[in-house]
Amino acid sequence: MYSLSTCWNSHRHTDGRAMLQEIAALGFEHAELSHGIRVSLVPGILDAVDAGEIRISTLHNFCPLPMGVSHAAPNVYQFTSPDPRERDSALKQTFKTLEFAVRVKARVVVLHMGSLAEMKPKGGFLGLFGAADFTDTLLDMIAAQQHETPKFQKLLADAVEQQERLKPTPMQLTAAALKEVAARAAELGLLLGIENREALEEVPLDGEMAQFLTQFPSATVRYWHDTGHAQIKEHLGFLHHVTHLGQLAERLGGFHIHDVEFPGSDHREPGTGTVDFAALKPFVKPEHIKVFEFSPGLSVEQVKRGVAHVKNLWGA
Repeated sequence: MYSLSTCWNSHRHTDGRAMLQEIAALGFEHAELSHGIRVSLVPGILDAVDAGEIRISTLHNFCPLPMGVSHAAPNVYQFTSPDPRERDSALKQTFKTLEFAVRVKARVVVLHMGSLAEMKPKGGFLGLFGAADFTDTLLDMIAAQQHETPKFQKLLADAVEQQERLKPTPMQLTAAALKEVAARAAELGLLLGIENREALEEVPLDGEMAQFLTQFPSATVRYWHDTGHAQIKEHLGFLHHVTHLGQLAERLGGFHIHDVEFPGSDHREPGTGTVDFAALKPFVKPEHIKVFEFSPGLSVEQVKRGVAHVKNLWGA
């Protein structure tokens, strides 16, 4: 099953039916409802689904967006927040996503599991947008060819030290939340996809994903592999993309497919960046849901070329 995420076109539509019709016109029989679905798009989405114009493969939490939120915000509430009110909101909004998934007959809900909120670079480092953020700062330094400098190595070591020191409580919180979400998903007949993330601050940490998943039934909780995120982590030196996917292949439920312009610009057209899609092919199975997750900036022609590139390698 190949699907196209609405992250590519939801921003330019006020009618959910027209949004899905645009995806269907590209030849897709399935679409993913991403985390940018405004409540105003829901009536049109239901019309398109009920009319059989397209099928919904997956939803990306939170979907639809919480009231008062008008832009893509998958981390607006976090399971790992030190504030119990935010954790409660994360659960409530996730349960709403599960119910909406049933309504649109989706199979899987993709989840972000939280972050290490206190993880910040020391010494006044600034990231791409001015915020002190390990991932953006390291990527900026790689882009500036500073990745072999003592400053870069010190920052990298600081990131690893903080990951290890700060992870226990957030990991306990996210595991507790996932147990509740998984129980509700099982009642509704849904699968959950736990997505690997590009940010060093987000959990589960890549090296602990396999162990984290053993706490949950494989019949409900799967690993969701984002090709762009894994490639960025390879550029940062935190994993080897193909090896990482192979280690999680038995729990794999599906993919978010996009390419990366070195070192960290993702959601690009497959075949134009650094992701070796041919090397990933041995782990791709017919039962996996394969969702193209493209930047809104990609043209229709770029979408078509990227889709054709992957299908040529992975099979149509």
